[in-house]
Amino acid sequence: MKKLILMSLFVAVISMTAGAQDYKTAAGLRAGLPYGLTVKHFLNQTNAVEGILASRWGGFVVTGLYEKEYWTGEYPRLNWFWGAGAHIGFWDAGYNPNINATYTGSVIGIDGILGLEYTFDDVPLNLSLDILPSVNLIGSTGWAGINGAVSVRYVF
Repeated sequence: MKKLILMSLFVAVISMTAGAQDYKTAAGLRAGLPYGLTVKHFLNQTNAVEGILASRWGGFVVTGLYEKEYWTGEYPRLNWFWGAGAHIGFWDAGYNPNINATYTGSVIGIDGILGLEYTFDDVPLNLSLDILPSVNLIGSTGWAGINGAVSVRYVF
């Protein structure tokens, strides 16, 4: 089992080549949890920042993420990415099914992200599928769940 894990890690590190992104900024809709608007901007070929303005539990959440992108190797327009960031928002007690169902107020926390992204050749469109685990540090503290979404963005 240890050999399998070490071999998998070795293959993953070897596959982490330079990204193949050829767009600078993309903006669009995020369908999932949380749902809302998303904007992604590349700082260079392998590093990006993403902002999410979303509706959640009867309120809103603003999330900022720093992401590292990797080319899959076989498909030049398909990348995988991971990253981390933070969120701040306001929730209503009647909509929060997780940690504290009586909490109404602001929350601040940290987030991780892991996903796949595909950019089309012929149309200025980008699709992204991700999971977004979150932990609240202030407000309704504790594990906020593993969320996920599909994002559809227009490439500028």
